[in-house]
Amino acid sequence: MTREVIQYQTQGVCCAMMQVEIEDGKILDAEFMGGCNGNLKGIKSLIKGMTIDDVIERLKGIPCRDKSTSCPDQLAQCLIQYKEKSLTKA
Repeated sequence: MTREVIQYQTQGVCCAMMQVEIEDGKILDAEFMGGCNGNLKGIKSLIKGMTIDDVIERLKGIPCRDKSTSCPDQLAQCLIQYKEKSLTKA
């Protein structure tokens, strides 16, 4: 089992930082610093147990108001970056 905790500095959203715990390609937990508390608690609850790829597929590209990104999209970007770094380590 490979368990990692990653941190991601967001860009262009209210949530300033995300921390995601991953084990064997699945989301174990997530914490969000800043942002809309209720919405982010909901996202956290929904993504627990999901694979990284499923989270990316569902959340990538979601905009917020007039922005081209959102907290869900930033979570997807975080996981994409994690996957890219994992591939270069292998």
